[in-house]
Amino acid sequence: MHWLLSGPLSVEKITVKIAGLPASLQGKKLVQMSDFHYDGLRLSNEMLEAAIALSNQVKPDLVLLTGDYVTTSTQPIHELVSRLKQLQAQTGIYAVLGNHDIYYKHSKAEITSALTNIGVSVLWNEIVYPFSEELALVGLADRYSPDFNPVVVMNQLNATTPRIVLSHNPDTAESLQAWRVDLQLSGHTHGGQIVIPGLGVIVAYRKIIMRKIPYKIRRYFPFLRRENFVIRHWEWAQGLHRIGSNQLYVNRGLGTYLPGRLFCPPEVTVITLQNK
Repeated sequence: MHWLLSGPLSVEKITVKIAGLPASLQGKKLVQMSDFHYDGLRLSNEMLEAAIALSNQVKPDLVLLTGDYVTTSTQPIHELVSRLKQLQAQTGIYAVLGNHDIYYKHSKAEITSALTNIGVSVLWNEIVYPFSEELALVGLADRYSPDFNPVVVMNQLNATTPRIVLSHNPDTAESLQAWRVDLQLSGHTHGGQIVIPGLGVIVAYRKIIMRKIPYKIRRYFPFLRRENFVIRHWEWAQGLHRIGSNQLYVNRGLGTYLPGRLFCPPEVTVITLQNK
């Protein structure tokens, strides 16, 4: 997508405090990327290469990818992974799938295979321990998948074990309040794409807009179409949030739908872990 519609790439740096984080993990750096929608239209190669270069400059311990690698076809995943294989991480690269990655016949298998072939570990209702058993990394199935069942996954963890949860759709933070989640990383919303200073994400005013704007105009705004109501909690569309006793961070993503972004630049997130 042309930079005028996308805006410049932004690097967001945050520090997240985790109770009981071992001293050996203090200061560990994570990079999150999300919502590539790589198809030759929604994300330029220049933007993607810049994001990869920025990530590598950080020398992260982990790179975490939170879904929607493709949009309307699985074919672009093969070109995307040829570029993502340049990503570097000290301890590993982990990913979950998004709703666009499971829409089509065999798409889950094809995308998982393509990512796995470049050394990315795709987590689908799985728990891994990249550093040690003192910090769990949980990857959930997409919320729209029949496999989404956090009860089965989260109940495997000891309540005293710090954990980071990867879940493409931030709405899952609502149900995940039943468990300890030191940090949930999500995407899916593209940050709302159009943000009005002082008011926030424009799609949060969807009902009012739908009454005032004719459909022939509204149809150019995907998040405003009735059939594309993306999430319930638009107040969680981007940034760091406290959900009960849990923490949620929502990345604005790299890919961009028409009509583009306004005050909502594409994002690479750098997260530093600290003991609480």
